[in-house]
Amino acid sequence: MLVFDRRQRRQLDQLVADAMTMPMPRRQFLYQAMAVGLSVDAASTLLASCEQEPEPPGAAPAKVQSINVLNEWSGEEQESFKLITSAFTRKTGIKVNLETTRDLLAVLSTRLRGNNPPDISGIPSINHFRQLAAQNRLVRLDTFFDMKQYRKNYAQAWIDFSSYDGKLYAVLPKANAKDTIWYSPRAFHEIGASVPHTWEEMIALSDRLARKGKYPWSLGIESGATSGWPGADWIAEIYINKYGPDLYDQWVTHKIPWTHPSIKDAFEIFGRVALGKHYVNGGAALILSTNFQDASYLPFVKPPQAYMYYLGDFTAGFIKHQFKGIQSGQDYSFFPFPEINPRYKNCVIAGADLMAAFKDNEGTRQLMEFLTTVEAQSIWVRRGGATSVNSAVEKSVYPDEIAWDGAQQIMQASTLRVSADDLMPQELEDAFWKGVISYIGTPDQLDAILRKIEAIALITDPSSSS
Repeated sequence: MLVFDRRQRRQLDQLVADAMTMPMPRRQFLYQAMAVGLSVDAASTLLASCEQEPEPPGAAPAKVQSINVLNEWSGEEQESFKLITSAFTRKTGIKVNLETTRDLLAVLSTRLRGNNPPDISGIPSINHFRQLAAQNRLVRLDTFFDMKQYRKNYAQAWIDFSSYDGKLYAVLPKANAKDTIWYSPRAFHEIGASVPHTWEEMIALSDRLARKGKYPWSLGIESGATSGWPGADWIAEIYINKYGPDLYDQWVTHKIPWTHPSIKDAFEIFGRVALGKHYVNGGAALILSTNFQDASYLPFVKPPQAYMYYLGDFTAGFIKHQFKGIQSGQDYSFFPFPEINPRYKNCVIAGADLMAAFKDNEGTRQLMEFLTTVEAQSIWVRRGGATSVNSAVEKSVYPDEIAWDGAQQIMQASTLRVSADDLMPQELEDAFWKGVISYIGTPDQLDAILRKIEAIALITDPSSSS
């Protein structure tokens, strides 16, 4: 039995995705598969499975009594989704079996290679979604959705996000604004601090707290196999706020190299917080070893062990679950990511969870439609930690003003973008996360770190500029 490490598995997954997305000479496929570690026979078998044509969806979907849904949610998020599927079962009589994994990409890729896809699955990234859609692996939704109503409830930006080649293939169970910095209004009042509106004001506040022997920031980027992504979110937020959406798009699509001065600058601005003197208790070592969710608690313990924490608006769910009875607006709140460049003041980065159907049957059609409704979206929103991009979900559904304010950031943004790493090929996304980890540990090696990421970017997309 061959034993693959994570890197080999992802290289193999990417090779399969490439082969199914675009024509690839047989010799090239076999050579690359053997380079990863497969035997000639195994590589030939894998190539044959890639060349199989997907079955076209039937005109009349089959009736089913149950469907299975693969996802990567856990804890409060999984409980929220269970409530949604339970409501669906009560409504339709169709049972939903949930399968949860912490490595969605690996499990989904394995299922697809074995010709055993789930009925519905979460999709690890926008790039993976586009690959699957290009491979005709996904059920097209706009052939049976009420698209007139759908367009009424969903902004075109979100329809585009969940479409490929002008066709709708995915739904968005929830979304999250990413430009939220969490703090305790009560703790700020006790130390005489005001909410900063600009980056300079935020650094001045941080310096003042540090001089008084207090730690202004909590920061943790540990996340198992995906460690580093919270730092990548920091850098993306800094980048769009300083350099704007046009250059941001060029960075994400590798129209500018990773060695570009603007990218180095964004890393270094992030370093002003991550590596600031007396900014984070334990410094780089604890930032690298502390789980991102655990780090979110420190501003809200008594007495506070930190005063500010940056991460998306789903952080509210962590806080409320950890501190029962905590009061929004008094004990916890957020302020928008501070202005760096006035020209790009209302640029917002958001993330959204994509779900797509791999089997066309009555159950998948009904659940995919149900997930887009006000009824389903309201269940998760009401519990907190999620925003609906269905405009028909009313303010009264949100559990508090904090949650509504987070939703308004997305709805009212003048410019909306998805997190940079979510838009990058898997290997490049991994390199970005590892680059964040390396930078925190060895900031003096930033130039070498960026050159290494650039080398991987060239491998993943040789046609891009650099």
